[in-house]
Amino acid sequence: MGETAPVRGHLPDENPGFVGRRTELERVSAALADHRLVTVTGVGGVGKTRLALRAAHGVARRFPDGAWWTDLSQLDGDRLLVALVADSVDLADHTPGTATTGLRRRLADDRLLLVLDSCEHLTEPCARLVTELLAAAPGLTVLTTSRRPLGVAGEHVVPLDPLPPAGGDALELLRRAAGQDFPAAGPAGEICVRLEGIPLALELAAAQIRLQGAEAVRDQLGTRLDAPPEARFDLLAHTERVWPSRHQTLRAAIGWSHELSTPLERLLWARLSVFRGPFDLSSALAVCTGGPLDRATLPAALDGLVRSSVVRPPDAGGRLRMLDTIREYGATWLDRTGESGTVADRHAAHFRGLARRAETEWHGARQLRWYRTVDAHHTDLRTALDRLLRTDPDAALDLIGSVAFAWSCRGRLREARDGLEQALVLSEARGRVRARALWALGVTLVLQGESDPAQEVSERCAREARNTEYTEYAAHAEHTAHEEAPRGGRDRPGELTLDAAALAGLLALTTGRPMSAYVVVGHVLDAARGGPADSAARLRCHLVRVFALTGLGRLAEARRGALRLRALCQELDEHWTRTALEYQLALTGLLEGDPQAAAGHARAMLEGTRGLGASLGVALGLDVLATALAAAGDGERAADVSGTGEAYWRATGQPRRGLPGLRALHEKYTDTARATLGEPAYEEIFVRALTGLPQDGLDRALEGPGTPA
Repeated sequence: MGETAPVRGHLPDENPGFVGRRTELERVSAALADHRLVTVTGVGGVGKTRLALRAAHGVARRFPDGAWWTDLSQLDGDRLLVALVADSVDLADHTPGTATTGLRRRLADDRLLLVLDSCEHLTEPCARLVTELLAAAPGLTVLTTSRRPLGVAGEHVVPLDPLPPAGGDALELLRRAAGQDFPAAGPAGEICVRLEGIPLALELAAAQIRLQGAEAVRDQLGTRLDAPPEARFDLLAHTERVWPSRHQTLRAAIGWSHELSTPLERLLWARLSVFRGPFDLSSALAVCTGGPLDRATLPAALDGLVRSSVVRPPDAGGRLRMLDTIREYGATWLDRTGESGTVADRHAAHFRGLARRAETEWHGARQLRWYRTVDAHHTDLRTALDRLLRTDPDAALDLIGSVAFAWSCRGRLREARDGLEQALVLSEARGRVRARALWALGVTLVLQGESDPAQEVSERCAREARNTEYTEYAAHAEHTAHEEAPRGGRDRPGELTLDAAALAGLLALTTGRPMSAYVVVGHVLDAARGGPADSAARLRCHLVRVFALTGLGRLAEARRGALRLRALCQELDEHWTRTALEYQLALTGLLEGDPQAAAGHARAMLEGTRGLGASLGVALGLDVLATALAAAGDGERAADVSGTGEAYWRATGQPRRGLPGLRALHEKYTDTARATLGEPAYEEIFVRALTGLPQDGLDRALEGPGTPA
């Protein structure tokens, strides 16, 4: 393998401003060779994350199963710790067991490096999780960053000090950050000494150098740092966070940057601290306006914070963020203004509104855009949900009911289920919001393979839907005696009942009862007005009916129905249902004895699921493609695709599953391919694909003829 060959895993891109640290890098690299748990400790702003990231990139090739990065700074509490770590190692955990069951199984046989960045606010939960994972996975190595050690047996601690203040590295970092060249003797060198070589402090100073020049910054820092320690940063004193006295300099540097900011910039700094993940301008406007900060003044204040390096510049998607240490300072000031609760409520209301818009526009041309928006704002949607669970459970039920289906499609089943179950217990809301949440929970349980709980939730969903629509009909009839209720009627099911039927049909399909699925959706579709393109609920019911027809052996009818629905989806630019239809058409092709057509539809499905980031969908698509290739007599490619499929199945934490008809076909044609190719040859190709890069295997699988008409 060449030096430029891809490596398994996921690590963020390195900071181009990384300077020096050769000795520390060698120390961390050597420790990772000799110890299974290495923790880089140091004060906030000293460069722990940068060092860990550079070290992880440097040693990644030692780990056959990759190096994987988890940013824990986005968590406020440990409730979703396991879910976030699972997501970071591409485990779309579909298992119904305890929180760590799927993660332990995912890591058990792998040799990989897991990096947990920013553990300081979750030290004890991280220690428990790391202990459990190290015991379950003998090939696992963990690198953590924290302001203090985890305290786990066998932990090797690498303390990280600031850059030598009078050395060349500190000056070089200042030069790069400021975009200017400075002589070693002069104001820039004095700034490095005064700031004790602390990287974050130097970056803040560099931003001011760009605005004021090095001499002015040196003089201002002299005034600030020559004051008695107790006066340097007294505005940050509080009981929740303890700043070691020897790092008063960093406190002073952040406070100095705060003093140099305009009043509007300081107010925005405080309010932006409510965002735990990246944010965009529209979210900042929605959450942070009020008083002197309005839609006209906020963008300029935000630009000022970016120029002063308080806020990181926007990424390619236009999203900005603050480093933890700076955000913590802003949160302290927000407490002092007495606005913490108000801004947190505004943040929660904004993301609840975003969730509702995403659900409303799921059916149509903006589906993919909103799906990606929900994914991009995942951290702050979780933050908003946690806030609402404490302050307004009814609103929490509304928020999680709006995004849970998108989360489940993305593979975040544990988070969707956790949020739904909590909100359903805490909220007393009835009607549409509860019926929708029950539907989303039922879908999540089906995807986790929990058929018995899913059955109970499906029945509750159907009752809530019927009661809600009957109540709405009755209330409407009182006021408009000569008009029909717009959302169904006494005998005409509405959208809630349609979705409840789609859930019952989905459960029936996955438990091998296609006739039950056909009957339940057929009953409501026959009674409801409108066509399949009129709503997402109608489209889902028609999708279930097509799959039921396939399961009943009515293949020509199923194929005609699927092609009609696919044409509607193409007109709507609807992606999720279209992808599911390609799966059904691939299955129909196999059952009709046309493996080439099946392979084309399977590849179309894989393109769609890859765009949606749905690991379960990719696993299912690879299975049907491998079956089609085996049926066509291409045993080598079938083995390759099947090995890649196994890798994706492991990423779901579950053994292979799918519709009963496909499982039987897959076993039949796989046995044929093994016999034709020879067991040793088949197994060699299979294992090579299983242990290779899954993305590379998926790329190979997609090479072939396009989708048939």
